[in-house]
Amino acid sequence: MPPPTLLVADDHPLFRAALLHVLRERFAQFHTLEAASAATVSSTLQEHPEVELVLLDLTMPGARGFSTLLHVRGEYPEIPVVIISSNDHPRVIRRAQQFGAAGFIPKSAPAEDIAGAIEAVLDGGSWFPPMAAERSEADADLAARLAQLTPQQFRVLLCLADGLLNKQIAHELGLAENTVKVHVTAILKKLECYSRTQAAVLVKSLENDSDL
Repeated sequence: MPPPTLLVADDHPLFRAALLHVLRERFAQFHTLEAASAATVSSTLQEHPEVELVLLDLTMPGARGFSTLLHVRGEYPEIPVVIISSNDHPRVIRRAQQFGAAGFIPKSAPAEDIAGAIEAVLDGGSWFPPMAAERSEADADLAARLAQLTPQQFRVLLCLADGLLNKQIAHELGLAENTVKVHVTAILKKLECYSRTQAAVLVKSLENDSDL
């Protein structure tokens, strides 16, 4: 059986190097890949279907709060994602859990906790630090609505949130403009939104916790 492959996604080279050092010290048998942006996470997962776990920072270029987590969970539901963040506010941890993360590791965590979290998730479990924040029904509703979108629709939604017109979205994603129109209609229906602006506000709510 080949060794597990882990994707370390963080845009800070020093932290990424430190995390890779921990992984090599504690899990010498693991194969590791790196990504420094949301786009690179997506392309790496496309090129490496053998990835078994993603260690994901929330504040990479191209990410809108929890958008990369939701994208990975939607497109690769079989791959668990563990968030690694410097913001360990209980609400951030709770939102990560409700949006589908299998674990949450504060960047200040000791190497033992990082190793324990990775082992727990690879064994099919989860790992979260103690949380005081209550479950949010609004976040649960948002997660359920976003989960209805196909991966392509989610990409279109992020373009909508950037204020792009259908023609611009078509160019950005390599789609026919009519296909984009069909996706936008489906997105608005699934998200129960009456306008593109309302859909963009929903995306904005993914990043309403400051300093993710």
